[in-house]
Formats: sequence, structure tokens, C-alpha cells
Amino acid sequence: MMGCRHCGSPVETVFVDLGSSPPSNAYLTADRLSGPEVWYPLRVLVCESCWLVQTEDFTAAAELFDAEYAYFSGFSSGWLEHCDRYAEAMVNRFDLDEQSRVVEVASNDGTLLQHFGDRGVQCLGIEPTAGTASAARRLGLEVIEEFLTGELADRLVGDGLRADLLVANNVVAHVPDIDDFVAACRCVLAPAGVATFEFAHLVRLVEEAQFDTIYHEHFSYLSLTAFQSIATGAGLEIFDVEELPTHGGSLRVFVQVAATGIQAVSPAVSEMLVSEAATGVTSSPFYAGFQERANDIKDGLVRFLLDARRDGHSVMGYGAAAKGNTLLNYAGIRPDLLRSVVDRNPAKQGRFLPGSRVPIVEEAELTAIRPDHVLILPWNLRDEVVDQLSYVREWGATFVTAVPELAVW
Repeated sequence: MMGCRHCGSPVETVFVDLGSSPPSNAYLTADRLSGPEVWYPLRVLVCESCWLVQTEDFTAAAELFDAEYAYFSGFSSGWLEHCDRYAEAMVNRFDLDEQSRVVEVASNDGTLLQHFGDRGVQCLGIEPTAGTASAARRLGLEVIEEFLTGELADRLVGDGLRADLLVANNVVAHVPDIDDFVAACRCVLAPAGVATFEFAHLVRLVEEAQFDTIYHEHFSYLSLTAFQSIATGAGLEIFDVEELPTHGGSLRVFVQVAATGIQAVSPAVSEMLVSEAATGVTSSPFYAGFQERANDIKDGLVRFLLDARRDGHSVMGYGAAAKGNTLLNYAGIRPDLLRSVVDRNPAKQGRFLPGSRVPIVEEAELTAIRPDHVLILPWNLRDEVVDQLSYVREWGATFVTAVPELAVW
């Protein structure tokens, strides 16, 4: 029996079982199509002691975030705007200037960190994947190409480095040893420093049946309730929390070193914890029935694609996103039902989705093929994509999303 990644208690309650699939960012090149892929079970469990929702142990982080990792954060205009607003808000709220240091963990291609550099703040990125780290360096950013661990944190502090602001946005879910990671973040913080953690909110995931947010690269699925236990165990205090629309509904959690922090605790923290308790986060019934809802969404998409093929209608996808790979592989979708997927990221174009092996093409293919339907896989970017691809209406195409329920318009 697996022990909880945080509290160590036996974990056996199944939240959802999505069968098996390859890692969702393991995109294939043409020369690899004749070879096998490694598929791993994708089963998610609930710890009924600390209420951390977590994948069953099958994969190691180094297998998922390798040199060919193809997620680059700089290809969504909405995300670029989010990053700029975040940097502006943090600089103003915490009086950051040229004497301050911002350390971003999982800095990816530097999309967020560059906004602090543009404001004159000293920056350091920590990013284990070679391709994205190289992209950040091309922006003039300093990047340490490693995973943040307790050992690296001790080394940085030994070199005299401390963070006035540590940015750990959309990363805490990606680390298997969540306690070590959060403790490493505390170690790097200056005594009066602050850190922010952004992660998809488990409450939104459950309420809106966002099962495609589940994939191997996400080891944990977090409520504020579960994260508070992790933060407290690492010697951190949560002093504020905000709800965000990103990734289908996220939390931005502000923390400080419990013993030395100077920030006042906002009432928003206790209000969110009370709200989660009222929603049922700390009770088993809250997690029941999620499997059936995931199955209903899967079945609805398959029926739509089968009907489209029967009627002679072509379907192309948009967004070669990890969440799309979870959906397509759980539904067993292949190129006979979805001919290709458009993506703006050149690192993905010319490759194939893992598992489904649907080809990834550039946007020009849309006007060349003129499909009858465009399936938006990153549904959290729905409005942005519809605006960007509004021209498909000229030939009568419709847009489609599958989550939280099938929508065609």
C-alpha cells in the first residue's frame, strides 16, 4: 500500500482511474513512430488523513522533465498578460527594487521572470529542463539548470543567496517529494521574504469535473487545506490567498517564514479554509462520483467524433496541451477521428501527440483543410482561442469543447 507523499499515512481511496497513458509531454518525432512508447498507469488517490490528492507512484520526475520537455509558457497571450500583472503587483505590494532578488522555481522559458528584470529587479531562475532553460538564457536571464531540492537550497544559501520574493507558481504539483520541495523554498527565503505558490484549486477541479488536468507530470492536486498542512510542516505561514481564473480556477497562496515573517495574516486565509470545509474537502463524499463524471465526458466526446465521421465532417484540434493528451488517451482517440492538432509552439510542430499519435501542425493548416469543427483542447484558454481563430466562421466551422461537458457553438 502506498504511503501519502506528505503525511505518510496509508493511501488506498481511489479518486479516479484514467487507465494508462504515456507522459503527457512526451511528444513523438516522426522517426519514433515505428517504435514503442512507455505507458504508465494514471490512477489518483486521496489521503483521508491530510486530504492530499495524489497520483499513485509509477514515474520519476527525471523521466517526465527531460531535455525534450516541450512545454514553453510564452505562447499564450493571456498567460503573458497574467505574468506582467503578477510582476507589477508583487513589485508594488512588497516594494521590490534593484536591491531586491526574485528567485523563480521552474522558471521555464523566462516568460514570467523577464517581467521582473524589465522592472530592474535582480532575477535568478531554477529550471531543470534544458530546452526551456536555454530559451530563458537567450533573454539574458541567469538560470540554474537543476531541480530545487533541499541539497540545492543549502548550496544556494551557503553561497549567500536569499530571495526577497520566491516565485513557485504552477510547480508544486509537479514535484514528487512535496515536503522536501516546500522546505527547500523556505530555506531559500530571506528572513522577511515572501513566496507565492499558484496551483490549480482542487475544489474547481472536482466541481467542474476537470479530469483532464490530471496527468503524470502532476503528482499532487491541492486544496488550501492540504497545502496549509504542508506549509506549516516546513516552517512556513500562509498570510494571504487569492482566487485566480487561470488553469480553470487556481489559488495564489502567499507564505512567509513563520518565525521571522513580517506580513499580517489576511482574513482571506481562514475564510477560504472555512469555505473548503463547507464544500466537503475534508470528507470522503466530496470525492465520490468523480469517476462517473469523467466517463460521461469521455463518452460524450467519442459520440460527437463518431457522429462527425459518419456525417463526413472533418475535425481538427487546437492546442497540443497536456490536458488534451489526458482526454484523448483516456477516450482512445486516434487520427481517424481527429486528423490533426494545431499548435503555435514551433517545438511541437511536426511532432505527434503521445499515445494518440495525432500529428501536430502549424496554424496555416486550418485554412488549408478548412475543417467543419475545431476541438479546443486547452478549454481554459477558450475565449482567447475563439478570438484568435474567429476566421474559421467564414467557412461555417464550429468550435467544440469537451470539459466540463460537450459544447458545440
